[in-house]
Amino acid sequence: MIEIKKFVGFAATTLLVALHPASAQDDVLVIDNDVQFEGDFTFDDDLFGAAFDEDSSANTSSWLDDFTIKISQQFSGQVNNHGVNIAPGFSLPREADLETNRLGANIRYQNAFAPGWLLQASGQIRSYWKDDYEYEAGGDKIDTEYRVNELFLQRSLGQHSLKFGRQTVVWGETVGNSVLDVINTTEFRDFNIIDIEDARLNQTMLVWDYFGENSNFSSFVNLYPEFNPAAVRGSPFFFEPQFNLTDYDRDSSMLFEAGTQWRRSFEGSDISFMAAYLYENQLRYEDPASRVGDAVAETNDFFLLGFSANRAIGKLLLNFDLAYSHDVLADSFSFPGTASLANPVDLKKDQIGTSMGFEYAISNEQSVSLGIQAQMLLDEDEGLLPGQSLINDGVFGSWLVRYSNTLMNSDLVISSTLQGDLAANSLLALLGADYTINDNWAVGGQIISITSNDESPLLFFAEDVRLSATITYSF
Repeated sequence: MIEIKKFVGFAATTLLVALHPASAQDDVLVIDNDVQFEGDFTFDDDLFGAAFDEDSSANTSSWLDDFTIKISQQFSGQVNNHGVNIAPGFSLPREADLETNRLGANIRYQNAFAPGWLLQASGQIRSYWKDDYEYEAGGDKIDTEYRVNELFLQRSLGQHSLKFGRQTVVWGETVGNSVLDVINTTEFRDFNIIDIEDARLNQTMLVWDYFGENSNFSSFVNLYPEFNPAAVRGSPFFFEPQFNLTDYDRDSSMLFEAGTQWRRSFEGSDISFMAAYLYENQLRYEDPASRVGDAVAETNDFFLLGFSANRAIGKLLLNFDLAYSHDVLADSFSFPGTASLANPVDLKKDQIGTSMGFEYAISNEQSVSLGIQAQMLLDEDEGLLPGQSLINDGVFGSWLVRYSNTLMNSDLVISSTLQGDLAANSLLALLGADYTINDNWAVGGQIISITSNDESPLLFFAEDVRLSATITYSF
């Protein structure tokens, strides 16, 4: 049974690469006068505009005007009754079921309140109603939770900028599938397509940026590193562990992370070099010594060296990322909690990974992107005992294709996603549509279909068909 849980942990990791663009770029890179390649749903780097001008009317406007509030009601579930044979003589029933029924509010605040100063914040509130898995996990009671996503203060002085507070550091160029975006932690609960601020967890950092004539420096220090939270009970990715998973007990030990990036721009291209001392986002859990009580959470620190580049050729933008990681855990997962279910091999290895792809603007309304990620452990067999094996053996990774088309004066957006593993054992297909009714109201829907063979970790979700619908009011 441990191997089955190990298998599904890797399945969740692979699937979430397609469902959530947690590694996408935050910047907007303008290729020419007509074409833009856009990244995550985050604020543009040019946050100040004319707000720092002494005579700007923005300085005298009401601070309440800087709030943006989005309220949404969401329903989603698995609609295809079927069974999955995941082991000889063992079939996993997959019944149609409503999984999410929730009301949420996302709040953003951005105020350049004085010359050279900026305050930015965002947060979310969620209420879980009847038939939502959070409702059932809470004892059939309406549950409400809230979280602060961003909360930082920025001070700009000439070519220098300092930001302190909860924020995100993004290094990768390959949209949605970069091996370099391992700094901020993430939380995935289900199969829904969600805004990036819902998935990526900001951390409290001090970030210094220096903007030169042709090159930039960016460095960060994180004095309170956080880790991927354990999967929420009741979610599709939750499997009951033998021992309860707890947060890391910091005691009196002081953890910190630090990194720096140098970026140089050329005509039509950029290159970056980076180095960082980090902790793996996923905790490793060990059984309690007495075999009674909670699992013991353990951390692992490692060094990251990276390189990234992009090249614009007309409407085509090429991306490339390279990462070398020293002393990562051999059987690590990016999905919360799965390492504890797998009795992982307790070895540290060096790992090299690359991601590459392109973004192409077919027209002002249509765009397509491709991202391929591949990683491998160096000297993977060294140190293994007889009979031991690794989940992450050989070359492992995934590919991701996205397409979007904006119609009806930008009121309707049709999007699709195809994702598979490098071994061609599985395929995830997604089709989504978002329609803006007016300045305040919008509706959206997605359909997700998953297919796989017996060799794929997505076997647990094979033949699943999932539908979701969302209605949103913004002001």
